[in-house]
Amino acid sequence: MTAEPLPATASSWPEPPRDGYTVDDLFTLPDLPPHTELIDGSLVFVSPQRDFHALTVEVLLMGLRRTAPEHLRVRREMTIVLSNRTAPEPDVLVLKAEAVTGRRQTRYEAKDVVLAVEVVSPDSEERDRDTKPHKYAQAGIPHFWRVEMTGEKDLPVVYVYELDAVTRTYVVTGIHHDHLKVGVPFTIDIDLTEIDHL
Repeated sequence: MTAEPLPATASSWPEPPRDGYTVDDLFTLPDLPPHTELIDGSLVFVSPQRDFHALTVEVLLMGLRRTAPEHLRVRREMTIVLSNRTAPEPDVLVLKAEAVTGRRQTRYEAKDVVLAVEVVSPDSEERDRDTKPHKYAQAGIPHFWRVEMTGEKDLPVVYVYELDAVTRTYVVTGIHHDHLKVGVPFTIDIDLTEIDHL
């Protein structure tokens, strides 16, 4: 008995270019899902997020906006161009005010970003813990926070990193449970337990 070959069907997935996608492709390909990222020339689609993720992002946004100095701006889920083949979308970012050029803006350059924040999700653990911090450091972003869910109450814990300018790698400067209080990139004081009141 011989199996019949399956009929060829046209795939609805775009065929990637030989050298991978570029930033221009990311912003011109039709019908990409929201929050698609570009990592090393590959498109990365984001899975639906847990409630923890959304609430943690809100707590961080409120805290950062409350204390950010006038020369900085706080954004959520905006693309940062790190290179022609890498453009991730951190959950929260702080950037120089002069980098904001208008309401139709879709991306920022790495040189304008002061802080990138990733809230780790089950589908993005490796990217958020390894790939993205490495890429952010290589691009010269001075501060990085990684946020994880921890404990019986599923509260956020924030791992705070600063860039070592010589090695272009991040060095952990603190691990914050319940309360995040740091002096750089500006004075920040966030009650992480506020997640319970949202």
